[in-house]
Amino acid sequence: MIVLAIDTAGTGCFAAVYDSATDTVVASAGADIGRGHAEQLMGFIDEALAAAGKVLADIDRIAVTVGPGSFTGIRVGVAAARGFALALNVPAAGITTLAAIAEAAREAHPERAILATIDAKREELYCQSFEADGTPRSEALMLEIPEAQRLFADFDGLICGTAAKHLTDPPLENAAQTDLTDIRLVGRLGAAADPSQGKPSPLYLRGPDVKSQAGFAVARA
Repeated sequence: MIVLAIDTAGTGCFAAVYDSATDTVVASAGADIGRGHAEQLMGFIDEALAAAGKVLADIDRIAVTVGPGSFTGIRVGVAAARGFALALNVPAAGITTLAAIAEAAREAHPERAILATIDAKREELYCQSFEADGTPRSEALMLEIPEAQRLFADFDGLICGTAAKHLTDPPLENAAQTDLTDIRLVGRLGAAADPSQGKPSPLYLRGPDVKSQAGFAVARA
């Protein structure tokens, strides 16, 4: 299966052509851009396809990160994935960033349960636990640090991700310091996903930072 994998849920903007038969990325393109996902994503997709020697008609499935992460980035990636899936008449799978983090940890530690974490800032964490086989053990949650520490105090597996330092005693010295997702694992999880799960939808866990200033609204005539 040839999967077009898209990741715009964090500061990175990446696209890759993934081959599930060999569990490899045939070609990829992208960069850690911070902002501007909408302006650059299509160019990265074209670049990845060209480098792989593929065209859109060769794609069997779309996989996209759906969050939690950057509110605007998630919207851009999900909209693109749903548009391609509709145009190509292929399934699209939404992959959470927490699932991708857990999959990376499972590759290195295949026999252990995983607690995937992301630093959500504002003294809050995104967390989700997974069994050793990758099955979710809990829902994806946004928790204040003390609540997360209480909830996962007796976690019996490996804690990983950018917020792991808040949940281990002593703090992990080598905890990940980036929210960049391995695009190969997005492709792998997308290829393994149930195509009947429906269209990918954003997983925000937190509302947008920008809110309308209702007190300054002008009354309609």
